[in-house]
Amino acid sequence: MTILHQKACNPTPASFLEKCRQCTRLAEFLDTVRIQYPDYHAKPVPAFGDLSPKLLIIGLAPGMHGANRTGRPFTGDFAGILLYQTLYKFGLASHCESISVDDDLRLLNCRITNAVKCLPPANKPQPSEVRQCNVYLSAEIAEFAAHGGQGILALGNVAHQAGLMAQGYKIKDFPFSHGAIHSLPNGLRLYDSYHCSRYNTQTKRLTAEMFEQVIARVCADLALPT
Repeated sequence: MTILHQKACNPTPASFLEKCRQCTRLAEFLDTVRIQYPDYHAKPVPAFGDLSPKLLIIGLAPGMHGANRTGRPFTGDFAGILLYQTLYKFGLASHCESISVDDDLRLLNCRITNAVKCLPPANKPQPSEVRQCNVYLSAEIAEFAAHGGQGILALGNVAHQAGLMAQGYKIKDFPFSHGAIHSLPNGLRLYDSYHCSRYNTQTKRLTAEMFEQVIARVCADLALPT
């Protein structure tokens, strides 16, 4: 597959996402973060990766010193370590780590986004904020499917529920569990994994082997080259 321009972008107008202040709590929190860390991105973080991917990965939200700092999902924080190492191992990334938007990293056949585009206080978005931001995720998934996308990997239950909400499906019909695979009515497959957060990996709730098993199954099902 030809790898197209991979700067972080969104199927909705980038300027609209960048200026979004629909969630007052998050917008005001980012205002304070920009004062404290003037060099940080500290704005909504758009998706990153292949523009015609077979796999869309959905995380929770930007981390304070990761995506919120760098402006790219899972970049520069602990959660991105396991994610990008695993993507690289399975041929879905050109490098094994994601440091900054200027590191020349490319994703192959996959794209990464978040359920909530803005940094939430204490890394915990409120349900109303997940719903408010869902319009962006809905547009991303629609664009993903229109360009031949086949599988969605949800990192954690919030991402799982947001992905279902974005497609108009009932959460009760597709319960979250690590390693679960859901065949959705629209032809897409939804894969579930525990989030690759510091807490989950350090407590061994999610090990590298567990995460690799999920990615291996995704690659096999979607016939992704490894």
